[in-house]
Amino acid sequence: MSFDEVLSGTQQELRRGTVVLACLLLLRKPGYGYALLEELRDLGFAVDANTLYPLLRRLEGQGMLVSEWNTQEARPRKFYRISPDGDRLAAELLADWDRIDASIRKLGQGGQES
Repeated sequence: MSFDEVLSGTQQELRRGTVVLACLLLLRKPGYGYALLEELRDLGFAVDANTLYPLLRRLEGQGMLVSEWNTQEARPRKFYRISPDGDRLAAELLADWDRIDASIRKLGQGGQES
């Protein structure tokens, strides 16, 4: 296996969980799938529709998101927003992210966690 293949696979693993957190944080303001996909891409998250839509359905099924259809426009759109449980999950994940980031930065500077 080449270095590039190892790097690509490792980056994919690293990013997988960050997309969940990013979606929860972005959906503090209601949004629909395609717009969310564009926002994620603009922020540097490489995610495609085949990944995003199942993720949104899973988070909704877990009670982390709520949705409603907007049929006022020519093309109906399903809007998602974070639920109270989703907001709690986002806060916990963000706190974990901060702890992990601090530890990794220390390791990167040659220090160790004590």
